[in-house]
Amino acid sequence: MQPEDALREVAQAVSVCTRCALHFSRKRSVPGDGPADAQVLLIGEGPGFHENEQGRPFVGQAGKFLDELLALAGLKRAEVFITNVVKCRPPGNRDPLPEELSACSVILDQQLEILHPRVIVTLGRFSMARFLPNARISEIHGQPRWVEGRMIVPMYHPAAALHQPKLRPDLEADFSRLPEYLHAQPGQQKVTVPPKKGTEAETQLSLF
Repeated sequence: MQPEDALREVAQAVSVCTRCALHFSRKRSVPGDGPADAQVLLIGEGPGFHENEQGRPFVGQAGKFLDELLALAGLKRAEVFITNVVKCRPPGNRDPLPEELSACSVILDQQLEILHPRVIVTLGRFSMARFLPNARISEIHGQPRWVEGRMIVPMYHPAAALHQPKLRPDLEADFSRLPEYLHAQPGQQKVTVPPKKGTEAETQLSLF
């Protein structure tokens, strides 16, 4: 099966999924969208109001900001694949529950196997926890990690920067470095990361 067909099959399965209680309140599921050959996969938290209406990820204000951030990396939305750790909107935009994350993890695993992205950008703490369960996003945002042969770059969620403007410079700086990460190889053990505030020189981050 071609990757495009496999992604459509996953999307169809998501549209009728009843693995958790979120299906009771959804209007439209949001499996994600983007090309099957995307080198960058962005994973957010879950659909919001507008996403639930349109069936597409990141179409509200956070989505507009995400488009701006992608532009900083020299990327367009049509070049990346965007999805979430849960594919249906949690009521009132609340945090996803553990059982909801578990139910959708099978779908995300299928998408990862189909896409084989070069870089996975996690947006927010819930998607970061999928790969780095014990990490704190405030400490490692923008710093790549190799996890099971995949490069994971944890970043703040765009919505967080809209609510807390002080996070915006960090998020913009993190996205601007994406082109560098696209050229990293799985055997590479060190990647240059930007200096933290108060330091005089760039540091070398060991990847695990």
